Amino acid sequence: MTDLEHFRQQLNHYFLAYADSPLSDEQKLDFEGLRYYDPNPALVIEADLDYFPAGEPLIEMETTTGDLRHYRRWARIDFTVDGAPAALTIYSDPWGESLFLPFKDGTNGAETYGAGRYLDNHRPGLDVRGDRIVVDFNFAYNPYCAYSPEYSCPLPPRENWLDVPIAAGEKAFE
Repeated sequence: MTDLEHFRQQLNHYFLAYADSPLSDEQKLDFEGLRYYDPNPALVIEADLDYFPAGEPLIEMETTTGDLRHYRRWARIDFTVDGAPAALTIYSDPWGESLFLPFKDGTNGAETYGAGRYLDNHRPGLDVRGDRIVVDFNFAYNPYCAYSPEYSCPLPPRENWLDVPIAAGEKAFE
């Protein structure tokens, strides 16, 4: 079993068995596991980190419930997907300890959650290596608001909307 398969198996167990799962008790009755794209090695990208200045001001990111969350623009990455150029901004919490990569892409609303998906450094998928980063989109996941309106989830800023499809990671919840 690969690390990705093991992680997905653990996540399904968490969603089904734990009280703090984003699923309601009713949803758990029919839960057969999250849906994913097949692993796509082409969507494991390694890129240079183009850091923003240390004094970069905080930005406000709107959430699905209209609240605002504060983040700092941490670094930008440029890469290609199926020959098309793409760029994303990685954000940090105000203290620079947690990294957050919210994004929208060409699959949103059709195959994946309409409001976008995430990667962060508290799960596999973002691996900083000095001035480079490995971004494994196979670990892209839906925010908890994809399962319940009780959650308030940051919406990816316009600078993180990709035209290209990222056909990797978690699909829309049914």
